[in-house]
Amino acid sequence: MKLLHKFFLLFLLTISINSYSQEETELLTPIVVEIIPITTTATPITATRVIKPRVNPPLFPVSAWAKKNTVGLDLTEIAFVNWNAGGTSSISGLFKGNFTRIYATQKSKWVNELIVKYGINKQDGQTIRKSDDEFRINSTFGYRKNEASNWYHSAKFNFNTQFTNGYKYPDTEHPISKPFAPAYTFLGAGADYFDKAKKFDVYISPVTLKSTLVLDQTLANKGAFGVTKATYDSAGNMLTKGKQSKTEFGFLVTNYYKKEVWKNITMENRLSLYSDYANNFGNIDVEWKLQFDLVVNQYVSANIGTHAIYDDDVKTTEIIDGEKVAKGPVLQLKQSLGIGMVYAF
Repeated sequence: MKLLHKFFLLFLLTISINSYSQEETELLTPIVVEIIPITTTATPITATRVIKPRVNPPLFPVSAWAKKNTVGLDLTEIAFVNWNAGGTSSISGLFKGNFTRIYATQKSKWVNELIVKYGINKQDGQTIRKSDDEFRINSTFGYRKNEASNWYHSAKFNFNTQFTNGYKYPDTEHPISKPFAPAYTFLGAGADYFDKAKKFDVYISPVTLKSTLVLDQTLANKGAFGVTKATYDSAGNMLTKGKQSKTEFGFLVTNYYKKEVWKNITMENRLSLYSDYANNFGNIDVEWKLQFDLVVNQYVSANIGTHAIYDDDVKTTEIIDGEKVAKGPVLQLKQSLGIGMVYAF
């Protein structure tokens, strides 16, 4: 009977171990109870030795990769029928996508971002016109020695161009830009201050290589976007073709900041400052984007934003008395306001 009693206790102990919650994220090795016979000069007895459970690693380790994909479509429409005050009916649409991949460990981070935008506009009496066009890749890798520090030793790569030809409307016969004409790349190394909690990022690079590509010979011959233009003799015969690329070496500072300024209203700020060492150092090329996103619900949002560019290499022209006159660089400014659907996955 004593032996039967011992086996009954052992059976209850086994049942209690096997009924341990199945919802735990880590698996525990069952407790093993070993019965050890103890022999003395008297009647033999037994003792038990409990082996402590061993924690096994999770069946599915947590990945260091994180991703976020967002696509959206903004629509704007206005129509007039017998409207005495006058006006022009129009409709416009903007497709946008943002795809992010982040690899993060305690001492390193690698942030990759793909941004695409394409917008069109149609007004009565006019052909379809392009209103926005962007293809941009951003990639930053950083490493820090101290896990408590927000400073990283970093390397950054940026690339941006466009999908289709650009025109100075209403002239649609002579493109003023094309895919890869221009295309800009930035490659450099420096220091990156990254505060994940505040979504604040400042990158400083004293060694940055900037390349400007103009892979259309017609635009390159004109010296578009700062490349060396073609040379001609007095009779108008081409002596040398325009160069399709330009390389600069300079100083780059970028800033990214995102914050919910009011309930359901988020501000996103992107700023890039670049100055070339060899060509007018201190003359700064600026690109600044400021956008406010207003969330209506999970699938509907509105946004308002501005995009400003000042590039000393981009010259402008003006028609005076029927003749095209070259001018210096000017501030380029674009403002947008839209409401539409957004889907994140």
